[in-house]
Parts: sequence; C-alpha cells; structure tokens
Amino acid sequence: MTTFDKIGLRVPTVLLPKPGIDLSKWAVIACDQYTSDPGYWERVRDQVGLDPSTLNLIFPEVYLEAEGTEARIAAINGAMDGYLADGTLQAQPPGFILVDRKTAEAPSRKGLIVALDLESYDYTEGSTSLTRATEGTILDRLPPRIRVREKAPIELPHIMVLIDDPGRTVIEPLFEKQNELAYDVPLMLGGGHIKGYRVNDQASINQVAAALETLADPQAFARKYDVTDKAVVLYAMGDGNHSFATAKAIWEKLKKEAADRAAIMDHPARWALVELVNVHDPGLEFEAIHRVLFDVDAADLVRSAEAFYAAQGSRFSFCQYADRAALDAALEKPAADSHRIACISSAGFGLLSIEGPAHHLVVATLQAFLDQYLQQAPGARIDYIHGEEAVTAFGSQAGNSGFYLPSISKHDLFKTIILDGALPRKTFSMGEADEKRFYMECRQISR
Repeated sequence: MTTFDKIGLRVPTVLLPKPGIDLSKWAVIACDQYTSDPGYWERVRDQVGLDPSTLNLIFPEVYLEAEGTEARIAAINGAMDGYLADGTLQAQPPGFILVDRKTAEAPSRKGLIVALDLESYDYTEGSTSLTRATEGTILDRLPPRIRVREKAPIELPHIMVLIDDPGRTVIEPLFEKQNELAYDVPLMLGGGHIKGYRVNDQASINQVAAALETLADPQAFARKYDVTDKAVVLYAMGDGNHSFATAKAIWEKLKKEAADRAAIMDHPARWALVELVNVHDPGLEFEAIHRVLFDVDAADLVRSAEAFYAAQGSRFSFCQYADRAALDAALEKPAADSHRIACISSAGFGLLSIEGPAHHLVVATLQAFLDQYLQQAPGARIDYIHGEEAVTAFGSQAGNSGFYLPSISKHDLFKTIILDGALPRKTFSMGEADEKRFYMECRQISR
C-alpha cells in the first residue's frame, strides 16, 4: 500500500460485501446516533432481519448501559471473523473510495475514504499535530469503545474528517474522471442515497496526495490563516472524534507492548479508515447539538444556574413563555454582551439570559454549568441531541429539561481551532442525525 508520510496518508485496501449482498440492509447509521431512541434501533433490526449487515459489527451506544455488554462485544467480534472467513467481505484493489451522499437536506455531499496515520494525531489539550481534535476528548468515553475495538479484526468508519480546501483541489477533481462504480444504494430509514466509486489509478492517487501537500505547506498555511509560528492543521475531526481517539489509544498500546518497535510501525492498526470531507462542500452544513437532561427538577435547575453564574460574576435571569412563538419573539430582540439559551421543561418554554458571560461561545457558557450541576446531581444524566423536534419531545416530559443551542459557522472552524484550540465537546454536528455516515467500507486492522 502506498503511504505518504508527509501528509499522514495511506492508500487503504478496503473490504466491501461480495456481490449479491443486499447493501440497503448492510449499511446502517453510525453507532453514536439515536442514543435516546431505542425504537430507531429496533426498526433497524427489523429491517435487517437475518441478512448480512454492519448492524452485527457495531455496538449501538443506546445499549451501552444495558446488561450483557461483554456477550455483545464477543458476538460482534465473532461476526467480524465470520464475515472474513465466509467471504462476505472481500478485499478491493488498493485505492480510495469516492463517495457521493444524498440526504433529505442536501442533494450531494462529497467525500473520500482514505486511511490516516495515527502517528500524526494527538488528542491531548494543546496538541499541535497534523490531525487535530476539534472538541475536547472525554477520556471516560474511551473504555467501552476500546473494549469493542481491541480484539476486532476489522474496523468500520463513521469518522468524518474535514479539510479546508476552498479551491476544491483534493476531492472534487476526482468527480471529473470516469471512476468504476463500487456501490449505489438507498439508505434505510430516511438516510437518503449513497454512491461509491473506486479510485485506484496512480495518477488520481498522486493528484490527491499533491493537493494535500499543497494545503499542508507551512508558508501557504501561514498566509491562509494570517498566523505566524502556528503548527499546520491539515485534518480536523468532524464526526467520530472519540472513535478516532479510541483507535489512537489502541495503537499506542500496541507500540508499547511490541517486542520489535521497527516491525510494529507497519502494523495495519497504525492507520484508521475515515471519510475526508471538504468543509467548503455545499452539501455540508453544521448543525447545533442540543442538550437534554433526564431525571432533574426544572425549578432546581434554574436556581442552581442562578447561583453558578453569579459565582462567575455574570448576571443571570430566567423568563417563562406561554409557547414557542413567544419565546422566538423574545430571542429576536437584540441583547448586547449576553448569552441567551432557549429551554423547555414540562412547565413550558423558557429563556436563560447570562449577561457578561465568562466564555465566548454560548455552548461553553451552558456546558460549564451543566458539568457542575451533573456532578452535584448523581441521579441525573445528559444526552446530546440532534434536531430541535427531538429536544422538544424529550425536554417537555416530566423530570426532563431541554436546551436549544445555536450552531457555529463552518467557515470559522479551522481558524478557531488554530487560534483557540479544541472547542467545548459537542459544539457542532455535521448535519442532522439522518445525515450521519452509514457504515459501508471495512478495513482489516489485525495481522
């Protein structure tokens, strides 16, 4: 396999289902979606039935707190071994996969399946690595993912990594060529449609590498972002930050335990399969990630928020509204030097106002309070929700509270990461839940 060390890239050998497999049942959505909606995953299981499917190769996170975790992981590893042994998964010629995804929200979102070098990634705070985390990595979220991956013979990516390519030099030119179709399939449960094309000719591979090298040129990077003495960021995590961090943790463990350090450096687990997406792709939109708290008292929540922000030196107020229209009207009124956060509970809609906030981003202002509150309310739990309708549905239930958050501009992401470092966790989402990556390609990570 061809490797481009300067840009942390390897040309992967992708595994795809053999001809005859029903790909509409094979492809299922990322495991970290619909984590408060077990009914969604029950519908997936009903649709898949007994057919070969990536559903058998993943651990939907809605079940992380359920009993039988170790048995489920063993079944996943067994299914992976089985699909390799019986030929369900077949190796393709080394190359990239060019992806064209249609969703309910966008007619086309383009991507490129590649393998990125975990040696070029560091998720710790203050990292200056070529591949950069865009949000804080929560170490407590890694152990269950590590247990799933550590004995897995293959990986399936729902990781989407962003490049900042306003000239559209890396991915888009590949669509001007006649590439061989690898798959063309409708996606289940409102997921849209996806096409994949094989990119395995050396000229195209070299074109991708050369364009990425240009983006990573230190002088061009400094001019582009008007910075000096800043390390180059070529890849920024979009979706799947914790999955990529899991792959990194396992790779570091393999290196530490290796008897032959030189030999281990070519181990397939050194790389992780991802989909590259240009942040300037018209089909890519950043959506807000909202918060819902479960098993809380809304009145106590407001009292605690008032005390928290007062301790920060901010002025806090809370107003209740009869309906969403009244809330929206209040939000339209300008408020200088203030973060306003719409919320909902069984009592109705409300608005938190924090004047003189300690943080620049609204999400950081809210998350700082929620982190402290959850430490003091051991029975409460939080979920991160895509889509305002879901926030309304969950947040309006007795014992719950939901918070609606704004999104950030995708065009500001790279410069924000360069200047300020990682954003607060769950700051943005690349589209709505049904736009997330569906599992299709696999890659062997064991020898």
